[in-house]
Formats: sequence, structure tokens, C-alpha cells
Amino acid sequence: MKFIGVVVILILIFSEMASAEQVQFNKSDVDNYVQFNYRWIDQAQQKQSLSFAIDKTMIFDRFRNFRNYDAIYAKKYVDKKIRQSLIKSPIPGVTVNFLGYGDNLQIELKGKNQADIDKAYATIAQLEKDFMLEQLDKSYYTQFMSFNNQLAIKPDHVRFALASIADFSALKEIILDKFPEQNIREVTNYVLGFVQSIPYSTLESRTTSTGAGFNPPLQTLWQNQGDCDSKVTLIAAIYRALMPRIKMMLVFIDNHALLAMEIEPKADEITITVDNVNYILLEPTGPALMKMGEISADSEFAIRNGRYYAEPFQ
Repeated sequence: MKFIGVVVILILIFSEMASAEQVQFNKSDVDNYVQFNYRWIDQAQQKQSLSFAIDKTMIFDRFRNFRNYDAIYAKKYVDKKIRQSLIKSPIPGVTVNFLGYGDNLQIELKGKNQADIDKAYATIAQLEKDFMLEQLDKSYYTQFMSFNNQLAIKPDHVRFALASIADFSALKEIILDKFPEQNIREVTNYVLGFVQSIPYSTLESRTTSTGAGFNPPLQTLWQNQGDCDSKVTLIAAIYRALMPRIKMMLVFIDNHALLAMEIEPKADEITITVDNVNYILLEPTGPALMKMGEISADSEFAIRNGRYYAEPFQ
């Protein structure tokens, strides 16, 4: 079953089916590592387990400065950078005055030639845009356009996942050793069940939460809980560590997130097509137990109606 997709923004509503069950979770300190131990019931009602150790430095130092997005702080940053830029490189024919302070800073332009003033406003507008993107990049955030054409800011999930791939390199041998034939579907569903069984926390509105509730991948493991954005970021990083050549997309719908992988689908498995490439869809959030190619009715409705945004992860 295919749905032709356009790279638009994604937002998702969750609908519960048979629930994933995390039978056991514990973690313990072992020298400079944290040992994680998991047991869960998978989509086939089979008992599964996974144990691995991760360096404490990766867990506690990686992304330690990541915070909820602060619009006031961002404006102060942008205003300061604009002021520094205009002092360093004055605009010919225009006098620039800075009025107010803090988040109330305003810029007044004076000049004899209206054309020079108009050009100066355009220059400042471009500086504002450039410095805003710079500030977002430094903070691990990015701009996106929601399904209702609302420009908003969210954590840069793709960047978090890309930066986390190396953290899961040790899992490759551990997981693939469980599947001697390295069947891609068995490996994919195994990891999918693992992430689905991690307790779910409700996603705050992606357009208004300013990052509240989002955990980077290792923090999702440490806290043993995550919203759908946290879980899709986690599973993308794990899959990339296991399968570096498989094309993937992070797919966002209203209040939900999916993963899409370039794997040949079976009949009735749900896919999207982006740039003439077919991707099979996966629901990593849980607690609904679903194999690859199975998604909730609400997710299917959003996908069918093009109310999603797909971000390439490669």
C-alpha cells in the first residue's frame, strides 16, 4: 500500500493497539561505563533481551548544554550579533542608532537617500535571518513549517541522531550476533520492539513546546522513557549504526513521529514515496506492538492526506 509523499511537515496522533511490555530494565555502574539490561515481549509475543555498556562520558557530557528553546535569549543573541556586525562594517550613507536594551533593542536608520535606507533595512533583515540560523544551529534547533503552514522551531532531530550514531557502535556486534543470517527484517523488528517497549511519555506540541520533553538518544535510555520524537531519534541512530547503507527518513505528523526505511515492502505494508524512492514506515513510539510496515489508523490517515514532513537521514 503506497502513499506518494511530498517533503512537507509532519505531525502525529497516536492510537493504541496491543501494548508492548518491558519486562525488565536496570542499569548499573561498571567502572567508567553504565551497564544497561533490558527484557521485553516483542510483536510476536516472544521474550527478547538486550544488554550493553556505554561510556559515562557519552551519556552525561554529550549534549549537556541542550536546553528548552528560549526565544528571549535567542533575540538577545541575534541583536548583539547584528550590533557587532554593523559597528564592524558600517552601512554606507546610513547612520544606525540602537535604541533600548535587552530584548527591547530597536534599530533606527537615518540617511539622506531613501534608496540607501531601504538597502540598509534589507541588509539588516538578512543579518537577522543569518544570525537566527546561527543561533539555532549552536543550540541544536532548527526551523520547520507545520502542516498548517506555521513556521516554528523544534529540536534538530536529524542532527541529534547523526551525532549519536557512534554511541551505539558497540550494539552492532551484540545485536547482529543474535541473527546469524542477518535477516534485515528480523533485525529491524527486533530493534523496533526494543524501542517500542521503552515507556512512553506524551509529546508536547511540536510547534509550541520549544523542545520541552525531548531527550537525546542516550538520555532516553538513561531515563528509560521518551516521547515519540525522542524515540524516533533514538531508533534512527541505532539503525544507522547497524545498517549504514540503508536510506532512512524521519517522518513527522501532528504530535507524532515515524521512521521510514528503504526496504522492499511486502503486500499491505504501508509505505511512502519521496523523490521516487519507496520507504516502508515504522512506528517506534509504542506502547502499541507493530511490526515494520504497520502503523496506527491515525498515522495512516495523516500519511494518506499528506499531512506529514519527511526529513532525510543520511
